[in-house]
Amino acid sequence: TRSSGLLETSSGCFICVFALLIHKVCLQVTVEGVNGGSVVLPCSSTQHDLKLQDVSVHWRHNNSEIVYDIIKGGDVVSVQNPRYKNRAETFPDEYLRGNFSIKLNNLQHTDGGTFSCLITPSNEQETIQLNIKELTAGKGNKSIEQANQGSAQTTTVIIICVVVILLVLILISAMAYFMFHRRRRFQAAV
Repeated sequence: TRSSGLLETSSGCFICVFALLIHKVCLQVTVEGVNGGSVVLPCSSTQHDLKLQDVSVHWRHNNSEIVYDIIKGGDVVSVQNPRYKNRAETFPDEYLRGNFSIKLNNLQHTDGGTFSCLITPSNEQETIQLNIKELTAGKGNKSIEQANQGSAQTTTVIIICVVVILLVLILISAMAYFMFHRRRRFQAAV
């Protein structure tokens, strides 16, 4: 019937709008850092034909503090909040690839919160939730790099185990193959 066609269309539109809302909500990223450490806060443009002279990038903390501005491909720190002076750095070699991420050094508890990166004129915005953690006595002075190194060592051990198991299986298969053919030759000779 005609009314059922309208319901399907309405339902389809609702799903599209709902999917767009979910997409917007999912753009928030959570990054964890350690007091005194450093983190990279990601921000990338989906535009592939960037002309740096037309692009402005504005980094803000909790929607008010100016963390960093990139205007026409150049860094502008004259209006930067003093809290971020000599602690926030960018990757200028990555600008043409659309990467406007920043590295925040010497993290402090007050750095925790919401960072936003607005890229204009495309009006792309990324939101990053930064959580700052203390190193606990149980962990000692183990740095993030050491934790990552331990993770890499675990991965290496797993890969070595898988390779050894595969080699053993190949060796067993080869032995079974030769024994099978040897038995056939012996039976053919009898």
